Amino acid sequence: MAAAAAAARPVPLRRPGALLRSPGPCSLLASRVAAPFPRRTDSLKINQLRLAAARFSKESNSDEDDDLLSELRDKWDAIENKSSLLLYGGGAVLAVWISLVVVRALDSVPLLPGLLELVGLSYSGWFVYRYLLFQENRKELADNLDDLKKRITGDE
Repeated sequence: MAAAAAAARPVPLRRPGALLRSPGPCSLLASRVAAPFPRRTDSLKINQLRLAAARFSKESNSDEDDDLLSELRDKWDAIENKSSLLLYGGGAVLAVWISLVVVRALDSVPLLPGLLELVGLSYSGWFVYRYLLFQENRKELADNLDDLKKRITGDE
């Protein structure tokens, strides 16, 4: 009965927010949620964070920062072909961005994510069976990885 009486009550035009609230007992719950929570400034976590920040600021040493920056500058100066490095880095960032866009587009096709998951699980199972299950196959995989590492670094 109270809900029917509250629903029949006219809504004042001065408060448009009153249209969004449902009449009756639900407005009591909404007022509890909207009530501000008390703030505790003397919280244990806040004190721990202040202590850690103070400890970090005392321990940080500008000499370590300078050493790191000088080491990075030396490595950057040692690179002969900087343009190719920047090109490869930009290509990697672009590839990651494109792959994220493609994954989002593929999620809209209903059966495709399940099919791709099945393909991935099948390949993972084959890889485990082919290279990780038996000792001689693990040795073959380790040799292949060492050969690849040598080809990349040029230590052949």
